[in-house]
Amino acid sequence: MTVSYYMACLDLRGRECLVVGGGRVATEKVRGLLAAGASVTVVAPDVDGRFLVIAATNRRAVNAAVSEAAAELSTLCNVADDPELCSFILPAVTRHDPIVVAVSSGGASPALAKRIRDDIARLIGPEHADLARELASLRPWAKRALPTYEARRDYFERLVAEALL
Repeated sequence: MTVSYYMACLDLRGRECLVVGGGRVATEKVRGLLAAGASVTVVAPDVDGRFLVIAATNRRAVNAAVSEAAAELSTLCNVADDPELCSFILPAVTRHDPIVVAVSSGGASPALAKRIRDDIARLIGPEHADLARELASLRPWAKRALPTYEARRDYFERLVAEALL
């Protein structure tokens, strides 16, 4: 069955997240969660009370048990390199603070997603990050001064077009 994933950017600041496993893949997942401000615990299977769980062991039976436990508790679960056991998948990500670009192949090929991510990352320079920070600083003023969503959208689209000629 082909799954059409709903892409989302999660605010994980202070959220209890669990990574099961301690190898290279688990370490990569922990780094990503910490970069997003999550409170991360790395342990053997213990899903209870977590907002999000990542299973990254090299044993499918353990990963499947974590996935099943998460499903029973309605907890979001990603199993590294096993989309069938996931309630969400992770895209290939590049960060140019505050810009974050994520690319997904829908689980079909992480290698392809990483290649596309790397190609896109080469297009993003410091000028884009600087512009994003400048636009963020204008948002409070725009919410006060421009009465409608459409007016704000048009204003910011015009600023972006002018800045990136």
